[in-house]
Amino acid sequence: MDFLIQNWILILVAFISGGMLVWPLVRGSAGGASSVGTSEAVRLINREKAVLIDVSEPAEYAAGHVAGARNVPFGSIEGNKTLPSNKALPLIVVCPNGSRSGRAAGALRKLGYERAVALSGGVAAWREASLPVEKAPA
Repeated sequence: MDFLIQNWILILVAFISGGMLVWPLVRGSAGGASSVGTSEAVRLINREKAVLIDVSEPAEYAAGHVAGARNVPFGSIEGNKTLPSNKALPLIVVCPNGSRSGRAAGALRKLGYERAVALSGGVAAWREASLPVEKAPA
């Protein structure tokens, strides 16, 4: 008991640091992952029929996009007719470098697509993983 009283600061620091290590795990399991890497995205596409949503502007989309992705510009997510009607399907949200896709995935979750996740690194990471990229016909 004397040890606990004399070293209460060290014990407090140990609990706080442990809590900081566990917090991301607790937070991630409660709301689901908010972003996925390329390998997890491929798994979702192959096993769970995930739909790729590219939130790039049309010119960015035409320059190069993930093969099979639907173009739904970030500004027109709400009320867009090209989004799947089945809100239980996983959605993988993509943009050129991953900067907009996180916000777009959050907006889609608010619209009822609870399994919407962003692709970490965007199309750039997809290319880096040597996965198929398409360009719009000229």
